Amino acid sequence: MKNIIFVFGTRPEIIKLAPVILELRKYPNDYNVIICNTEQQKELSNQTLAYFGLKADINLDCMRENQSLAGVQSKILTSLEEVYNSNKIDATIVQGDTMTVLCGALVSFYHKIPVYHVEAGLRSYDIFEPFPEEVMRQMTSRVADLHFAPTEVNKKALLKEDVSEDKIHVVGNTVIDALFCLSDDVIEQSRQFFVEKNVDVNDKLVLITAHRRENHGERIDRIIDAIETLAHKFSNHTFVIPVHPNPNVKNKIHSRLDKFENIKLLTPLDYPYLVYLMKHAKLILTDSGGIQEEAPSFSCPTLVMRYETERTEGIEAGVSTLVGADYDKIVDLSSEILSKPLSDTRLKAKNPYGDGHASQRIENIIRQS
Repeated sequence: MKNIIFVFGTRPEIIKLAPVILELRKYPNDYNVIICNTEQQKELSNQTLAYFGLKADINLDCMRENQSLAGVQSKILTSLEEVYNSNKIDATIVQGDTMTVLCGALVSFYHKIPVYHVEAGLRSYDIFEPFPEEVMRQMTSRVADLHFAPTEVNKKALLKEDVSEDKIHVVGNTVIDALFCLSDDVIEQSRQFFVEKNVDVNDKLVLITAHRRENHGERIDRIIDAIETLAHKFSNHTFVIPVHPNPNVKNKIHSRLDKFENIKLLTPLDYPYLVYLMKHAKLILTDSGGIQEEAPSFSCPTLVMRYETERTEGIEAGVSTLVGADYDKIVDLSSEILSKPLSDTRLKAKNPYGDGHASQRIENIIRQS
């Protein structure tokens, strides 16, 4: 039996690792799964675990208010060191590009334990876009033993960096697997949730998320300027913004957008509620990586409020468009979509990120490793 530890700390990591955890737990005679939550996003991560029927075996409570990146890193590293000293671990699984991912990979490497990297090989090749995630993902690739790449583009990126081809496996993105976990009961619960919140989920819904570190400061001001313009221009549309708890984002959004009747400012949403909005949205404005991958499954056009993205497949397929924090681009392209009926805005291209079977492929590869 292999003792496999999953190390994560944010909501996106859990969404993308939950299908893999559930897949491995189908084989209790083969895998002892240990779930370790650094609680990099304490409230959001535990909320999302519960949706998948999961609970962490180890909670590290590593975040403190206004921590520097170096402070976060040192706290997670020292906390994980205790975990690895106290448990027999045969392999570590991490996902993506967060501080937790880098620290999990480093501590595992220091203990000479294999690292399996889910969603490997994404690259923007700009170390400050996204910041600091681009560097964290690249550094994790240097110590990983198995690279589970979502697409052939990601595989080619790893090959260019001299990663051995026999360590790279194109499996699709597990975020698509997670979408198929939604039951009819969960969909109905989501519908009721928005009824109670007085949010009209209809054919004139715009979903907006903005939280990335590189969009703080002047960029978030320009994004809010654009949202104000769109809310005035399309007063018959409902703009829903699950507001990230980071005060650099939260305070500005509430101070400027709270006055609009057609803008609904919500607290961070549980995963199924966010998926429900994506499924019904006419347009999505986001700087999220995960939403870039999920939205095409619902044929929803997506404007990516970033200047660089490591998810270039969506741009090339025409299912998403980079607009950065450019006021004119956000307003002009949004207006073009919102001026049309919903049926004329639906995407024709297939989701380039996966077919919903990535976790099964990952389990099979781990079994043979």
